Amino acid sequence: MSSSCLRLRSLCRWHLLQPRQAGPAPRRGKATTSSAVDGLQRLKTLQELPGPGVLGSMYWYLIRGYILHTHQLQVIHKKLYGPLWKYVMGKYTSVAIASPELMEKVLRQEGRFPTRCDMALWKEHRDLRGLAYGPLTEDGERWHRLRQVLNQRMLKPSAAVLYAGAINEVVSDLMVRLQDERAGSPSGVLVRDVANVLYRFALEGTRGWGVLERAPAGTSAHPRGVDLSRLNSERDRIFQLCQRLMPHLATVPASILGRKMIDRRVEEIAARLEKGEEPPRGGTLTYLLSSGNLSIEEVNGSVAELLMAGVDTTSNTLAWALYHLAQEPETQEALYREVTSVVPRDCIPSAPYLAKMPLLKAVIKETLRLYPVVPANSRVVVEKDIVLWEYHFPKGTMFAFGHFALSRDESNFPEPDKFLPRRWLREHSPSHHPFSSIPFGYGVRACVGRRIAELEMHLALARIIQTFELRPDPELRDVKPLSRIVLVANKPINLQLLDRQTDIFPAQTAEVTSRATS
Repeated sequence: MSSSCLRLRSLCRWHLLQPRQAGPAPRRGKATTSSAVDGLQRLKTLQELPGPGVLGSMYWYLIRGYILHTHQLQVIHKKLYGPLWKYVMGKYTSVAIASPELMEKVLRQEGRFPTRCDMALWKEHRDLRGLAYGPLTEDGERWHRLRQVLNQRMLKPSAAVLYAGAINEVVSDLMVRLQDERAGSPSGVLVRDVANVLYRFALEGTRGWGVLERAPAGTSAHPRGVDLSRLNSERDRIFQLCQRLMPHLATVPASILGRKMIDRRVEEIAARLEKGEEPPRGGTLTYLLSSGNLSIEEVNGSVAELLMAGVDTTSNTLAWALYHLAQEPETQEALYREVTSVVPRDCIPSAPYLAKMPLLKAVIKETLRLYPVVPANSRVVVEKDIVLWEYHFPKGTMFAFGHFALSRDESNFPEPDKFLPRRWLREHSPSHHPFSSIPFGYGVRACVGRRIAELEMHLALARIIQTFELRPDPELRDVKPLSRIVLVANKPINLQLLDRQTDIFPAQTAEVTSRATS
């Protein structure tokens, strides 16, 4: 082969490996809607958008092994194609977005009834079992009616505070559980698989919704949580292979158990309401049933979906936060000083104290930036056409938002792979685009349980830091994320929890909780 041919082949290979922008550089101009499409010059179509194609996707997922690392694949594809490209999987084509400017344009035009197209397997599962849809799976006017009822209860800051007392009770149970886990280790300080312990805490946290009741004195503080946690552990072993091919199967066992708990509690509250008796106060179930705006089936479906989504959010985020704080003693010490400077020595952290803890909130924000619980989600804008750059997308186009690629982009966050909570503090004047990290979503389909989830994480993290000094397990190497519907750790997170000097003891918890929340 001649040298000229070799040079030509090398040049072609070099060209194919270069990042390809799907249009000109991002501009902060206006997104064009269908009313202006007719007056534009020739626009490119979805078919002309670059992307890996069907065979390319199979290559990345199956041959290169990214089936459980789809979050990393976002980063790779953004480098190859730019912040706008397409995925083709079977008969479905979606437009991937990894630009905060483009994401903002789409989300601000999603209309009254945007559709989630990443819930097809959840819908199939609920259809097979004859279950009502909830706020995650429902669409159109029925979804809008559900959200209006839930928003009144869950999105107002004043309403979220109503859960603080119940959450702090569960945090107290968590502290007892952590003490028990430490005592059972050979060293007396090691807690194995922190995420598993926190999963039980998050499940018990639904007590404030009225799903679970407080465990009777003298019994295990986590009876149902233990059962579900053990079930999840066995599920992971049994369905490890199936989960790669059919990830919706992983939610079936947990949803069966969750449905039984919710059904039983709904029947109890409904019976008390019918008899004119006083129902349990403060719980979401009580509110939804007594409002008269939803049927029992709709209440059941709504609470089941919120429970499944909320437990993963709280437990995974807290586990990652504790892992990084153990690795970063200076940040941990600064957080400890903040908590102890705000909360009196003989009290536990409660909702009123949180307003004076900016670093605590920054730790959770930074954790969610590094590990968005859902690394990608999607929307179908059903009401209008959209133009992004020189591409015209008709209404009904499926858009996939690459949250992981956005939050790990150096142009948005300097040193993106480092855990730097202070980047969120006011004195550091954050300069990132507001849509570069939106772990709870945006707009009318944003996470309805955001305020309660944040309250759970803030109260739990403040108490843990107040009570324990965190240190890494010397035998544990770096922990990496895996994509299993949600972003999880690739191995159990083990941590050493050393006692701090504190006047808060488990036996005093109930009395202190009452005093601190009054």
